[in-house]
Amino acid sequence: MIDMNKKIKLIAGVVLFSGFLASCATPTDPADAFKNESAHEIYVKGKGDLRSKDYSEAIKRFEALDVQYPYGEETENSQLYIIYAYYMKEDYILASAAADRFIRIHPTNPHVDYAYYMRGISNYYQNMGLMERLFIVDLATRDLSQIQKSYNDFNELITRFPNSMYAPSAHQYMVFLRNVLADHQLHVAEYYYNRQAYVAAANRASNLVAHYQGAPSVVPGLELMAKAYRKLGMIKLEEDTVAVLKYNYPYARIDYDARYDL
Repeated sequence: MIDMNKKIKLIAGVVLFSGFLASCATPTDPADAFKNESAHEIYVKGKGDLRSKDYSEAIKRFEALDVQYPYGEETENSQLYIIYAYYMKEDYILASAAADRFIRIHPTNPHVDYAYYMRGISNYYQNMGLMERLFIVDLATRDLSQIQKSYNDFNELITRFPNSMYAPSAHQYMVFLRNVLADHQLHVAEYYYNRQAYVAAANRASNLVAHYQGAPSVVPGLELMAKAYRKLGMIKLEEDTVAVLKYNYPYARIDYDARYDL
């Protein structure tokens, strides 16, 4: 009968030997599965996989094409298709990375505007989990780093390619994302105000008004700014803010005094 010490040594030896075998194994090259196919065959079958919504297989083929045949028009096109495949698999991080790579390697490609557009959408969806995609949530209360990146992506697309077929959609995204960013500024200002940090509240509301003109949050931002000034005893600044509110938004139907019980 094997004593405990020998048993432990035996188990340890098996584990070490298994690790040795694993280290000696040759990793599978993504091109090996399609090494008997031409570049055109891999490309055409990859597009067929996209049409049949087999995105995982399409990704394998396009990655193999990139490794085995790194040059050529079909390989370059496949690098665009792989962005779409990752996006449809909801792997938004890799979709964004693939788009970024395409922009970096092929800045003069006639379809590079598509890569900019997909990078913007992928960065947007990175900010949302499954629950946020299925239900209405207040994005302004979340971390907005990806939202800001998405906004910048769409802005770059419109700036570089104003006549792109994707520009109108990118503009709509920008309007929506800008409003989300403005709402976030309002949430922060309200947070400060509720904690009696009136200077910080006024400054954040002022930043909202200055940088997000036209956003729906500007009206409550002006009201909050006036309210903070009153708490600070800055009556002249309060009166000026109320005057701006009434002059620019005469039909807002918001009673400044009643809303804030002043």
